[in-house]
Amino acid sequence: MHHHGSVLGALGLFTVLLGASLPLIDFFIVNVALPTIDHDLAAGPALLELVVAGYGLSYAVLLVLGGRLGDMFGRRRLFIAGMAAFGLTSLACGLAPSAWALVGARVAQGAAAALMLPQVLATIHSATAGPRRAKALSMYGATAGLAMVVGQILGGILVAADIAGSGWRAIFLVNVPVAAAGVLLAVRTVPETRSQRPAPIDVPGTLLLAATLSTLLAPLTEGRAAGWPVWTWVSLGLFPVAALAFLAVERRADRQGRTPLVPPSLFEIVPLRRGLALVVPFSIGFGGFMFVIAVALQQGLGMGAVASGVALVPLAATFFVASLAGPRLVRRYGSLVVTAGALIQAVGIALLAFTVWHDWSSLDAWALLPGTAIAGFGQGLQLPVIFRIVLSEIPAERAGVGSGVMVTTQQSALALGVATLGSLFLSLAAGSGMRDALAVTLLVQLGAVVLTLLLSLRLPRAVG
Repeated sequence: MHHHGSVLGALGLFTVLLGASLPLIDFFIVNVALPTIDHDLAAGPALLELVVAGYGLSYAVLLVLGGRLGDMFGRRRLFIAGMAAFGLTSLACGLAPSAWALVGARVAQGAAAALMLPQVLATIHSATAGPRRAKALSMYGATAGLAMVVGQILGGILVAADIAGSGWRAIFLVNVPVAAAGVLLAVRTVPETRSQRPAPIDVPGTLLLAATLSTLLAPLTEGRAAGWPVWTWVSLGLFPVAALAFLAVERRADRQGRTPLVPPSLFEIVPLRRGLALVVPFSIGFGGFMFVIAVALQQGLGMGAVASGVALVPLAATFFVASLAGPRLVRRYGSLVVTAGALIQAVGIALLAFTVWHDWSSLDAWALLPGTAIAGFGQGLQLPVIFRIVLSEIPAERAGVGSGVMVTTQQSALALGVATLGSLFLSLAAGSGMRDALAVTLLVQLGAVVLTLLLSLRLPRAVG
């Protein structure tokens, strides 16, 4: 299947990484703009949550399907289609006349992202090999982490700049020229790859996965803002039912020799299984942290959108440095790099919690710098390496499925983090004030980091 043309060059890699960064930037860019969106569209807390959750949900639910479609119809073709759709849906978000219109456009934008994103890893997986693949995967991990932080910083700058009176709309409109450039670049630089034995679409599996993720994420994201109505509890009750049904259907399809949406046999690959176990607590912590910091700095400390974004610059900088150092360290120390990263991150988070507790009244970006910088460095040692470990032993014909499963896990956990740590923080803030709420939430995140640390000790030591 490898033609001479199906090698991913430097510009092609840049193009797919640009495509990978857009969906993540957009998940976080909204955090900073929520107050202005609320003000302009009179959204109210429950609808405001939907602007975040509608995107995150449709994105997480459709990712595995997007990977499967890429395996079938060609990853380049779907990458280009997804990128174009992302540009158009971003335009719709930016021009949304009402809160409900914005929610609808965000759901469509999430679906476009789900078509585009799985193609990135699958293309890297099938159009690079050896040291080049290792490097490309590390760069993917670096891009993923950076995109989250940069999204939040960029959001602050765009909202504050208020270009031509566009206010929050600029955070969506900025995607339009970027997506247009991405489409043009992709047409010229991304090789076409597809699976030799593409599997047909697993309809019951797709529907049950959608039900599983929705019944968990929808009530958790909407519950607090809506006052925990009856449907949220019914939905949470249905979650284990949907999850078990999903497992049963996938197992049966696997046994009958059909290819299910998420093949249970995929989890027999040890690095994949143990790596995914790490992605969950890591991403819950990351997603929750970014959301909580945005709210605490803006509402608790009255920082502007730009200042609260700038407070995260040290985290982005050290994350970037660490993720570049990662590949070299991995060659020497293997998965111990992840353990070290978790330790360093734990120190950073503990320092932040102490700083918040101790100097709340005089808290500014400078006071937060040591903690955020150390935490960012620790995270940068973990994420790219975990991604590489998860994907290290997936056979090429399952590249789409494997990367779909990993990205879905990451995305669902990010949304879960925003929902759970966000709700915890907001309910504590209402009762005992922002300082205590932030300190407690950071300590809960510290628990997630310790869990990551313990799980990292079970990773295969050598990394392929």
